[in-house]
This record gives sequence, structure tokens and C-alpha cells, in this order.
Amino acid sequence: MKTLEYLLSIDLNYIVIGLIVIFFTLEQVLSTQFSFQKRGRHFWNSFLFQVVFFIGNLFWAIAFVFCIQWLNEKEFGLFFLVELPVWLKLVLGVLLLDLATYWFHRISHVVPVLWRFHRVHHSDTTMDSSTYFRAHPIEVFFWFGSAPILMAGIFGLDLLAVGLYFLVVTPFVIIEHCNLRFPSWLDNTVGLVITTPNLHKIHHDQDQNFTDSNFADIFILWDRIFGTYTYKPADQVKFGLKEFEKEEKQTFWYLLRSPFIRIERNGKDGLEKK
Repeated sequence: MKTLEYLLSIDLNYIVIGLIVIFFTLEQVLSTQFSFQKRGRHFWNSFLFQVVFFIGNLFWAIAFVFCIQWLNEKEFGLFFLVELPVWLKLVLGVLLLDLATYWFHRISHVVPVLWRFHRVHHSDTTMDSSTYFRAHPIEVFFWFGSAPILMAGIFGLDLLAVGLYFLVVTPFVIIEHCNLRFPSWLDNTVGLVITTPNLHKIHHDQDQNFTDSNFADIFILWDRIFGTYTYKPADQVKFGLKEFEKEEKQTFWYLLRSPFIRIERNGKDGLEKK
């Protein structure tokens, strides 16, 4: 438990920076799955989202921690009604939070106003590890950030369980976007339960049948159970959204305001509706 507490005491931003440095470097020196130019510009346009997130999180984190602590103090949640060992609560916490984010993620593909914000992440037509940064701050703070608070209210998850989940999921969501080659046998073994990079890349395919699948961050098992699992060879994936293919629509400023522009989804006509 002391080891876990030590790991959770490390600023998650340091872990993110370390992982991005490692995998972005590997993408420059190894044979990558897909090739593209102007990687520096691509990284910059994605990294600016992290800057906005970091600034906003200085305020959001206070409210986030307050909500969970308040729910715990009032003993909301099923875990306060039963006696469970700490390790089991932590394991269940990771499972439940991953399940919650699966549904939040899935809903964001269905509800039009949510999709407007979530499509910022899917807009990347040349995906690499820096795509981890590309998420609209409003989506991160108000929707996916709400999943842990909801689970704390329903099941009584505490900050230790939430912290462990973020510690586990962060390497997943960075590696899953890497522009590196991963063997297909990994999908046929580990991929029966765990989301592999190849399986997540399918989720970023331009074909909406594949975009609306493989929602899970850690456990692809949720997609298998709820009927949203699909498969195609990773080298056949064409990244992004057709309506964002133009270079000027890949800039940070355009993407930041894009939720407030009406854009037809997935290449129907690619036109903005004024």
C-alpha cells in the first residue's frame, strides 16, 4: 500500500511528459506504421490543448477533489454498505471507472452536442502519441471528468481508487495512439480482454461503422459484452474525419472553436452549415 501511495503522490503530469518523450522519440527513430510530414507542427497543434487543460485543471482539480471527498464524508455509495478489503475496492474501482468511461465515451458518439466536442479528438488524420493531447477542454472537464464523481456517488469510490485508475489508464491512452507497429497476435491474445493499440486505432477509422466501436480505454471486454467490438487489420485504417482533412482544419485555433461550427459528420458533404 505504501508503494501505491508513493506512486499516486507523483504528479501525473510528470508521468505524461515522460511517456510522451519516450514514445514520440521512438516514433522518430523506428519504422512507424504510417508516415507523415510536418510532425513538429502536428505535435504543436496537439500540445496546445494540453496547455489549456493544465491551466483549467488548476481550478477544476479543486472542485473535483471536493466533490469526491464530500461524497465520501456523507458515505454515499454501495461500498459503505459492505465490508470489502482495500485491494478489492481498488480493483473494483478501476473496473467500474473504466466501465463508466466506456459509456460516457459511447454516449459522446451518439448525442450530437457531445459529438461536436468529442470529434476534436477524432479529427486527427495523422495520429501519433501526441494525439493523446488532442481533446477539447470542455469535454475533458465536464463530461469525462464527471465519470469518477458519478462512480463515487454510486459506489463510494475514494480518491485512492480514482488516483489508481488515472495511473493505470494514462499509459494505455498514450500507447494506444502511438504511430508504431504492433503485432497482430497481440490482438488475438491480450486483445481478448485488454484494449491493444491496434484495436484502438480501429476506433479512429474514418468509416463511421468503425469510429462508433471499440470505445473502451483499458478493457476491450466492455465492447465485446455490449456489442460494440469490431476488427480490421490496423494497416487498413484511414485515420481522422473526412470533414477535417484540409490542413487549415488541423490547427489548434480551428479545432478549439469547431464545436461551435455546424459540420456534417463523416464525409456526407464536408460542408460547414452557416
